Amino acid sequence: MKILTPRVLRALEQFNAAYPWDHNAHYHRWILRQLPRRFSGALEVGSGSGDLARLLAGRAAAVQAVDSDPVITAEAQRLTPAALPVTFSVADAAVELPEGSYDVITCVAVIHHLPFTHALTCFRRQLAPGGTLVIVGLSRAESPVDYLLGYVSVPANAAMGWLKNRGRSSPRPVSMTARTRSADMTFDDIVRETRNVLPDARLRRRLFWRYTLVWKQP
Repeated sequence: MKILTPRVLRALEQFNAAYPWDHNAHYHRWILRQLPRRFSGALEVGSGSGDLARLLAGRAAAVQAVDSDPVITAEAQRLTPAALPVTFSVADAAVELPEGSYDVITCVAVIHHLPFTHALTCFRRQLAPGGTLVIVGLSRAESPVDYLLGYVSVPANAAMGWLKNRGRSSPRPVSMTARTRSADMTFDDIVRETRNVLPDARLRRRLFWRYTLVWKQP
């Protein structure tokens, strides 16, 4: 797209830095709509500052929240009222997850940090019968559809930042201080690998450089 010259990109970068917003948190309410009103146990993988874990705790009897970053996990613990049934722990999800069977497993903008097929296999094994897995992930743009959604997301991203910050310059949310990395897999790669593990999973490209995956354990 020719209008995205280096000068325009710099201006967008400055604007987005002044009006930051969390693309992952944008999908939290959508995640809740995929879940039952009440459930017993939930596992939140890559819990970051704990925003989604606290939302899940409004429906769950207990939430296990894991993240590999001890600094942001400590911050999540500080931000979480003691009365909420959330347990935060530091663990590398690529190596270990809390033992147990869960009615709900969520994973937001984290699975591209993990061995993808291995992670899906672990989630399938730990999801209770009738349980729901919800993933919001990142993929590497490759197809015309990917690039079209990316271009549409550029002005939408700036508009959302302005609206969510009510036109006032703001600091970055705590949730945006976690470590990040770019995705290696394309959406087609993700669909193909998912079908091998979770044949009837629902996958969909989304705005703001995300895709979603929903699967229910039979």
